[in-house]
Amino acid sequence: MPNPLDPPEGNWWDEPVNRRESIWLGIAGLWSLAIFGWMSGFTRFGEQNPIGETYAVDPQEFQAAVAEYKDAAGETDEGYLVPPGDSVYIAGLRFHWDGLPVVLEANREYDIHLGAYDVQHGFSIRPEETLSKQINLQIFPDTEWIVPMTFEEPGTYHVICNEFCGRGHNGMHGTLIVEEN
Repeated sequence: MPNPLDPPEGNWWDEPVNRRESIWLGIAGLWSLAIFGWMSGFTRFGEQNPIGETYAVDPQEFQAAVAEYKDAAGETDEGYLVPPGDSVYIAGLRFHWDGLPVVLEANREYDIHLGAYDVQHGFSIRPEETLSKQINLQIFPDTEWIVPMTFEEPGTYHVICNEFCGRGHNGMHGTLIVEEN
């Protein structure tokens, strides 16, 4: 038996392709085009990609905007913020979420203003009872990302940093409480 790593004998490149190989190559090519088209269409029309606007912003300016938001927000007995309008400001800094915890209304669209004061952070939000409904976003210093969000189900939503940001990264947690109107 010849070694499969040895080159084949003769001029194998000019040999005719077997009919069955041609069929399988055609099927594989068509399937590749179909998958590519499906991925492209799902990205454009599947509404799974986060949307919103991003702006270049100085971290000190964003920190001032978050402080202004917190001053204007109401506060519950537990110390949770209640946004004064439809805008919620959340900033990541080692090892804390500035602007959280917050209480939001179910079925109301909010503009979530995300940014970071120091390093890149991962903004991961999910309902308390499940891991399957989760959104993960990356936030950066010098950038403000405004993401429209509507929470349809009341409950507690956990916010964690999913991008390693230093020694205290594992304690970087926050909370959103979504209540019925």
